[in-house]
Amino acid sequence: MNYLIIDEIIKNALNEDITSEDITTNSIVPESSVATVDLIAKEEGTLAGLYVFKRVYDILGDVDVQFIKLEGDLVTSGEKIAFLKGNTRKILTGERVALNLMQRMSGIATLTKKYTDKLQGTKAKLIDTRKTTPGLRVLEKYAVKVGGGNNHRFNLSDSILIKDNHISAAGSISNAIISARKNASFVNKIEIEVENLEMLQEALDAGADIIMLDNMSLEMMEQAVRIINKKAIIEASGNVSLTTINSIAHTGIDFISVGNITHSVNALDISMKNMQISC
Repeated sequence: MNYLIIDEIIKNALNEDITSEDITTNSIVPESSVATVDLIAKEEGTLAGLYVFKRVYDILGDVDVQFIKLEGDLVTSGEKIAFLKGNTRKILTGERVALNLMQRMSGIATLTKKYTDKLQGTKAKLIDTRKTTPGLRVLEKYAVKVGGGNNHRFNLSDSILIKDNHISAAGSISNAIISARKNASFVNKIEIEVENLEMLQEALDAGADIIMLDNMSLEMMEQAVRIINKKAIIEASGNVSLTTINSIAHTGIDFISVGNITHSVNALDISMKNMQISC
């Protein structure tokens, strides 16, 4: 993770939440108050974002976070993840931002783990997409890795991926690949999205390095794998679910991209409980 970007994300979130002050906490809690509180899982899942949670309190200051669990650990409902000790005001003020980030990251890691478990015994690997929360991509893609998945490109500068609208703009698959090849560095692979076997053949003939099979049936994917015959890396995409991913993997493809592991995930339920004022 890029720690400078993480600090910027956290500071933006704190500025959004606090603005000028935490009026509720500052009205009720004396400035000198010190407390302890537990961080507890309220449902089963895979933990991600422990560093991010702690970093919220490093930035606010005067709060010590001690973790009992590790990044990537499986937790069950009621398990203690960490305990915090420090300035009561700072604990309460940072609570929502710290939890929001860690809960979302843990939700992503949890769902990713469910998908990767379905790929056991196959050669296929799960990859994410750019369907991420604006401003949180670095955290969400990191959480995918914690859950056992792999990252596709982080941004538009990372690699060339020619999709349907690019093909329309270029006039044909061949034109799109030729133009991309002229502009690309020798280290850049060219990936192209195809929807049928005719498009696939044109992409192969034009020298695509990676071919994305978009929304194809299992039967068509099997045919595509035979036609490609290891001449390109194969990615499957479109309407992949926990029920279908294993069958897709058994067609012989190399990678399966799933957008909902970042764009439609439920946050893992984690709470701060059992606060005790020590002085």
